[in-house]
Formats: sequence, C-alpha cells, structure tokens
Amino acid sequence: QVQLEESGGGLVQAGGSLRLSCLASGRTFENYAMAWFRQAPGKEREFVNAISRYGTTYYTDSVKGRFTISRDNAKNTVWLQMNGLKPEDTAVYYCAATRRLYSDNSGAYDYWGQGTQVTVSS
Repeated sequence: QVQLEESGGGLVQAGGSLRLSCLASGRTFENYAMAWFRQAPGKEREFVNAISRYGTTYYTDSVKGRFTISRDNAKNTVWLQMNGLKPEDTAVYYCAATRRLYSDNSGAYDYWGQGTQVTVSS
C-alpha cells in the first residue's frame, strides 16, 4: 500500500515557475514508477510526465523543455519542476504510482494523491 500527498500548487503568472512535491508513504517507494497527471475543468485527465524506478524520464510533448520530473528514493519524494508556465497548464495536478516500468495511461496506476491546484494567470 502506498499513500501519496502532493503539495506546492498555487497561483502564478504566465512565464513563472512552480515546484510540486509528492511525498509517498511506505518502504518500497523505489520499486514504483511515478508520474504526474493533470486534469483541467471539463477535460479528461492527461499524462504529464513519468520517471521509472531506474530514473528514466518520459514527457508529453506539450511540456518538454519546460517541466522536469525527478525523484529521491531516500526521501520517498518525487518532484515536478514547472518553468515557463502557460495559462493552458492550469489544472489539478495528481501524483501517481505504478509497479509497471512506466505508462502514460492513467489506468495503469494503482495509487493516486488527492491533487494540488495549479492556476496560471495570463
């Protein structure tokens, strides 16, 4: 069982930066691939990026070059550094964990955080 808790969301102007954190409970964090998804009002939840247990990273095209995912297994934490934020990045951001190597499909993830709101003003 893994429990996830996100933090770090907020309101930022376009072009600004935010760093989201996801703290995981449990002693086997290093065995999970971790991902960030987001869901904007009226839209489906979409994949943002992921990091495998080996540290390999995957990004959706719309955030490449702007967002960075990283993890520290000793701290049971994964981060999402978001730079160059745009109004279209406004969404609730969710942290998720899977025992698979990696997936961009939300259905592959077994554990989810409660989400943190990111709002980017123009």
